Amino acid sequence: MQESGTLQQCVRCIYDETIPRISFGEDGVCSYCRQHEVLELDYPTGKPGRAILEATVAQIRQDGRGKPYDVVIGVSGGCDSSYMLHLAKKEFGLRVLAAHFDNTYNSRIAVENIQRMLEALDIDLYTHVVDNAELQRIYRSFFLASVPEIDTPTDIALAAVHYMAAAKHGVKWIWEGHSFRTEGISPPGWFYMDSKYVRTIHRRYGDGRIKTLPELGLIRWMKWMAVDRIKKFRPLYYLDYNKERTKRILNETYGWQWYGGHHMENRTAYFVNNYYLPRKFGIDLRYAEFSALVRSGQLGRSEALLRIAEEKTFDTGILAEIKQRVGFSDSEWEDIMSAPLSHYTQHRTYKQTFERMRPVFFTLYKLGYVTRSFYLKYCVLKDTAMVEKRASRYSLNSLAGPSVNPTVAR
Repeated sequence: MQESGTLQQCVRCIYDETIPRISFGEDGVCSYCRQHEVLELDYPTGKPGRAILEATVAQIRQDGRGKPYDVVIGVSGGCDSSYMLHLAKKEFGLRVLAAHFDNTYNSRIAVENIQRMLEALDIDLYTHVVDNAELQRIYRSFFLASVPEIDTPTDIALAAVHYMAAAKHGVKWIWEGHSFRTEGISPPGWFYMDSKYVRTIHRRYGDGRIKTLPELGLIRWMKWMAVDRIKKFRPLYYLDYNKERTKRILNETYGWQWYGGHHMENRTAYFVNNYYLPRKFGIDLRYAEFSALVRSGQLGRSEALLRIAEEKTFDTGILAEIKQRVGFSDSEWEDIMSAPLSHYTQHRTYKQTFERMRPVFFTLYKLGYVTRSFYLKYCVLKDTAMVEKRASRYSLNSLAGPSVNPTVAR
């Protein structure tokens, strides 16, 4: 056992016992490191991974015959999505349709990166811009609900826009840029997302109808999978994907620019990651990212511990922008930050429906329509387990009482 202060900490990565649902073996290695080992076997790299990738690309080409595009790739201007454009077009010669959801908080660098990549690779763009006033009302609802998933409306809309672009042009494949080796998988209990959750929160805490925000309602989603037969694939799972090397390639080849941190290409993501989550909920997403990089050998554990101890930087101008656009005075914002914490299990969601439909989603997972992580988190794990195994500082008591100052506790 290794301890960080009074907390038990994994001897391999930097997770400690505040991480939801974590457990430790007799050797001091945590359950998330063991999960990573299983994923390494399920998603090989090197020659076996390349063979899987090439076989999938061959199937994508076959499914794209007679259609204007082979694959839809969501773009944010970030490293992972930009590299997937390069991979699909330059290395495999696929006909790519880029898809983008504009939540009106894109950073300048993100916009420039998207333009550079699309122009250099001659890739068409499908984009959806949400009504600004509507989105601010939805954000306001989530702040008033005191839940951590401020970016869930955007994340759901992103997924929906990918399907919308694919369905419009008859495309059968969507590529996702996630890599468990570089960004990890967020522990169950930290966050939750589905369209019913978004509607529930907005109906209870907000005003106005949801009209322009793309949604992923269950019936519509099942139609995209079962009728339109649109599959998802994560090519980075099968590559020796090194983030630092990829940044250099993108910069030298396309003039692509780094924006300072994981998911920081969008200003709401920057605000959530660097301010809202750590200060109100005690959640620091760098733990997931750094632990993943340590497990995959891209970052030393000692260096990860030094970097996690560094205080997160934050541009206070973004906080001022959020308050102004969402419509909170300084005193109202103080109330938001000190309000008792709420958890998704206290609100209506699709979660129990997903659990009842577990056999259906197992089949969809095996056929490539949903990801393994979705099946395990949303269909296999029960709601009760999410509450019982929640992180200590995000405990049941804190949900009912005054909020803690998690930054100090961490």
